[in-house]
Amino acid sequence: MFFKNFKVWETELAGRKLTLETGKMAGLANASIMARYGETEVLCTVTASAKPREGVDFFPLSVDYEEKMYAVGKIPGSFLRREGRAGEKAILTSRCIDRPIRPLFPKDLRNDCSVVATVMSVDPDCSPEITAAIGVSAAIAISDIPWAGPISSVNVGLVDGEIVINPTLEQRAKTDLTLTVASTADLVAMIEAGGNEIDDETMFNAIMAGHEENKKIVKFIQGIVDEVGKPKFEYESSDPDPEIMKEIEDFCIEDVKKALDTDDKLVRDEALLPIYNAVHEKFDERFEGNEGKIEEIMYLVQKHVVRAWLKDEHKRVDGRGIDEIRPLNAEIDLLSRAHGSGLFTRGQTRPGRREIGHGALAEKALVPVLPSVDEFPYAIRVVSEVLSSNGSTSQGSICGSTLSLMAAGVPIKAPVAGISCGLITGDDGVYGDFMTMVDIQGLEDFYGDMDFKVAGTKKGITAIQMDLKVHGLTPEIIKEAFAKTHKARNYILDEIMLPCISEPRKELSKYAPKMYTLSINPDKIGDVIGKGGKVIQEIQADYDVKINIEEDGRVYISGIDADKCKGAVEIVKLIATDPEVGSFYNGVVTRIMNFGAFVEIAPGKEGLVHISRLDVKRTEKVEDVVNVGDSVIVKCIEIDDQGRINLSRRDALIELEGMKPENEIDETPRKPRRDNHRRDNNRK
Repeated sequence: MFFKNFKVWETELAGRKLTLETGKMAGLANASIMARYGETEVLCTVTASAKPREGVDFFPLSVDYEEKMYAVGKIPGSFLRREGRAGEKAILTSRCIDRPIRPLFPKDLRNDCSVVATVMSVDPDCSPEITAAIGVSAAIAISDIPWAGPISSVNVGLVDGEIVINPTLEQRAKTDLTLTVASTADLVAMIEAGGNEIDDETMFNAIMAGHEENKKIVKFIQGIVDEVGKPKFEYESSDPDPEIMKEIEDFCIEDVKKALDTDDKLVRDEALLPIYNAVHEKFDERFEGNEGKIEEIMYLVQKHVVRAWLKDEHKRVDGRGIDEIRPLNAEIDLLSRAHGSGLFTRGQTRPGRREIGHGALAEKALVPVLPSVDEFPYAIRVVSEVLSSNGSTSQGSICGSTLSLMAAGVPIKAPVAGISCGLITGDDGVYGDFMTMVDIQGLEDFYGDMDFKVAGTKKGITAIQMDLKVHGLTPEIIKEAFAKTHKARNYILDEIMLPCISEPRKELSKYAPKMYTLSINPDKIGDVIGKGGKVIQEIQADYDVKINIEEDGRVYISGIDADKCKGAVEIVKLIATDPEVGSFYNGVVTRIMNFGAFVEIAPGKEGLVHISRLDVKRTEKVEDVVNVGDSVIVKCIEIDDQGRINLSRRDALIELEGMKPENEIDETPRKPRRDNHRRDNNRK
């Protein structure tokens, strides 16, 4: 056998075969796994440098999820026919893989580590994202890189009220929940969710169902590690010398406590600056050439202070109670020309768009409450600007975006608010004493163990994103986080947002385009468009509107002036509706003959007003009553066997304006006129 170290392992995941193999591809990497799930195939590799990177105070891990067009049997559409840069979906998937694996690496490791998941084949029923996450876990676990895995990930859906693991393409189309859960053998390591107002209990049960399935895959991967896993390499720890660490801490800790004890971020930063200067002045000689270590030690000193205050004294740096939310404020209509604007302020955080992950989370939180296209056929663009950042900008963005949508008159189903929950653990980690707190600010996020972001309506959850610095969470911590964020979410809605604007406005901004919809018989689409687009172009020009027609007969008419939009709607209705005997029409005289006038009652539709029916009195000459281009109101009095339309201005004047006839006319049906007296759609 050519590949002597080639190994294959198989198991089942959600009723489909999962295969992991190694020893054939990417042989120079620290480890590689080809993960196959159904017909989805992802090559996962992990590579680490032999030595630590100099001058960094973090673990330099990069995670890349690479999508290839050939995986779905397509050719790139670029000029060079090459793959483009990573799209938003690929970036978000990279983050979902990164978040659960990162805390499992040693905190003092500074060797560069590169994780790459390359999607080579896609089965629509078998998620390549989940396949990649499992393959990456297996690759790191069997490698020689120090790591406390393995982990596993699954998708969880809610289809017809039933929890489904790794839903198929058909099931994903009708699921009320899109949830990704990553787990170690014992703990929930990552949660990412979007849902249609899912209640806390259902969401918790879905998370636990995913966790139980993950345990089976973790056990499967651990068996592979036991068989072929490499010994973990020794590395140079980046931790500072304990003696110097204690010396610096003793020198500055009391001053650090005083500096941190304020609710104003600017005051805090200003107070810390002279402390940093003093520490550098005293200890720089001890760290000559490596002064960055002092910054690391100062970080650890502040971390020690903040965590001790929270864990031991239940004291927060800004003086709030553990479950107390920072001062809040909501305003709308700050911008004159934007169709809707809102400002949501939480402490020193004002909402904004920071990065792709936060933007995607805010979008995920809001999409479930947006109206359908039939109800509100507008393209919606929400821009959230960061005006100040001190924790939870993504959740502030959700609140601010809700305010602006309501102010703009978007008929959302319910207002959405977001809040975060933090965690501090003791020496025994999540299994020992722990405490949680709501509405974490920057320092608590920076030095804490968890940022559990939950957004939703009063009815239920629409989005979750959980970031951890510990290995995972117990069910008890997840339940407590749900309870606290639910209470805080309702407070924000009831006390801050709804008093500012209680419901979406009934009218759109005067600067917003007005959108009207109607449905016509698909067979009439050609009549509305006209030969070469002539009819639809004329309507758009005459009424200053834009018209879009779907294949199913739905027509969207938009413009700034509501009256013009309504006029265009009536014209489209006229074109798409066959004339009815007894109906009245506002038409335009198009031709004059000696026996009467032809009047266009809709683009491409005209009828004859006989000279005897032009007025309530005898008419000697057609031009005495109407001329080409005149607007007239007429009544349809007959449609003959050949579809030709006979109109009467006389009847319209009598019935609509109450005029009295001054002469009698012959009511005997007239002989059919020649075809050339009628203009159809094709006549020029």
